[in-house]
Amino acid sequence: MQSQVVSRLRPELADHDLDAIVCISPENVAYTAGFVVPSQPLMRWRHAMTVIDGEGRTAVVCVDMEETTVRNTLGDTETEVRVWREFIDHRMSALVGLLRDWGHGDGRVGIELDYLPVSDHDYLLENLPELRLVEADSLLQAARRIKTPREIALLEQLSRISDTAIRDAFDSVSAGSTEMDLAATLTRRVYEQGAQQFKLMIVATGERSQLPNVGPTTRVLEPGDICRVEIFSVIDGYHAGVCRTAVVGEPSPIAEQVYANLVQCKHEVFAAMKPGASSREIYELFSATFRALGMPAISFVAHSIGVNLHEPPYFGPHSDQPVAPGMVLAMEPLVYQSGHGFGMQIKDMIAIEDDGARLLSDVTDTDHLYRIRA
Repeated sequence: MQSQVVSRLRPELADHDLDAIVCISPENVAYTAGFVVPSQPLMRWRHAMTVIDGEGRTAVVCVDMEETTVRNTLGDTETEVRVWREFIDHRMSALVGLLRDWGHGDGRVGIELDYLPVSDHDYLLENLPELRLVEADSLLQAARRIKTPREIALLEQLSRISDTAIRDAFDSVSAGSTEMDLAATLTRRVYEQGAQQFKLMIVATGERSQLPNVGPTTRVLEPGDICRVEIFSVIDGYHAGVCRTAVVGEPSPIAEQVYANLVQCKHEVFAAMKPGASSREIYELFSATFRALGMPAISFVAHSIGVNLHEPPYFGPHSDQPVAPGMVLAMEPLVYQSGHGFGMQIKDMIAIEDDGARLLSDVTDTDHLYRIRA
């Protein structure tokens, strides 16, 4: 288990009058355990759970297929492992036994009600009729906003992996190559640098650069094409998303201008990311600059990131959260519909420190439009 995360959550149990908290989503299991139970994100019914109680005990509940992996990853710790047998036991039976054995069968237990299936909710209450289940999604979401030193170090590593992979993918192709060629280098470089997997690879070139979340095709790169590439590298369930924009050969004057506008917005937003600043005011600064430069502003310019690709707070017009040290944010001024047949994006990972923002995705110089060989 992640000791710094467990230490952060334990006072929350007392503050919310909880005897224990159960994490059941793949994201919050990774957040508390510090690793991903491999089949849990792939098969929703294969529940894995972490349990933390007010007496300092921790446990992982998993299916028998994953028991050896879980025990090996945990190592020699005091965390208890409870196992349910697939095809034999009910998938919540081990949790029922654990809560009963720990004396919480009639207690107040926080659990992720946004993730818990209704049938499993009913099973818990049928077998522990005195149990009081309390929504814990918001508690966990709030705790994840401020990252531990280990989380920041991991996200910094992932940021450079994503940034380097995109740069190397741009360098590996030229006019006549395909989007699939870009994707091949991108994928290989992510793994070569130590990522365990990746999420949401976006390879969008030419007129396809206007489409938000599209994968690679056999489209051939042509001189003058704008190429927008994004990838989320993943280790232990944590994500770092980086997006870079390049041009094949020489850009048109309008492409240079639109990109220069994005660079201006990037610097303004980055400079405003200081502790105590308002997320909404930062967005308003961004959108005012964007509109003054003649571009349509999107509904947010930054968001938190960690075990989910997107996490609150969002830096947009509908929320107002203070910036705080320990936050890690994805900052992404972008324009999909430039009005000139292309879209552009600069997405960086930043960490908030006592004196302002620090760039984590610092491999590529994004002040200038990256060039792909014509």
